[in-house]
Amino acid sequence: MPELLVATGNAGKLGEYRTLLAGTGFEVVPFPTGVAELGQTYEENARLKAEAAVAAARRPALGDDTGIEVEALGGFPGPRAARLAPTQAERTAALLERLRDTPRPWRARFVCVVALAAPGAETLLFRGERGGELIPEWRGTVGFGYDPVFYVPEAGRTFGEMDMEEKNRWSHRGAAVRRLLASGALDGLAQARR
Repeated sequence: MPELLVATGNAGKLGEYRTLLAGTGFEVVPFPTGVAELGQTYEENARLKAEAAVAAARRPALGDDTGIEVEALGGFPGPRAARLAPTQAERTAALLERLRDTPRPWRARFVCVVALAAPGAETLLFRGERGGELIPEWRGTVGFGYDPVFYVPEAGRTFGEMDMEEKNRWSHRGAAVRRLLASGALDGLAQARR
């Protein structure tokens, strides 16, 4: 089975990719690149990671950049969501502190851009979004990142309260991967590597 590298050291993301890409004919393999997210956009950061993995390993790779955008904060923190503080607990606390004096609901959206890169091929980008709202209390113990404070009204619960199958159905990353799969780009790569 050909390998598809995922340029991440985040175990939560890797688990989601393994589930979302099951049945594609690829073995999903972690490949942390250590690339700094210096881009100004999700697209730039996702491309940097995917192309760094391809350059190092000469195999197809996915890079991903994900962020949360809060309407009342003008879209902040966006692509900088993972760099607000050293730990996720501190990042979440810092974001909620910025909203303390803002009336609810705190409308927000998660954004994920997935870059698919392969040797000798153009890098392709796929974007997924999920609207919802932030809530002031942590709910649920599943997931990672801002999942326990991101409430999806249509589902009636936070990402932190959803199992992986349900989260993938609702999530920004699930939406981006579904666009990737619908493009047929992975099918072409799988056939080329047989």
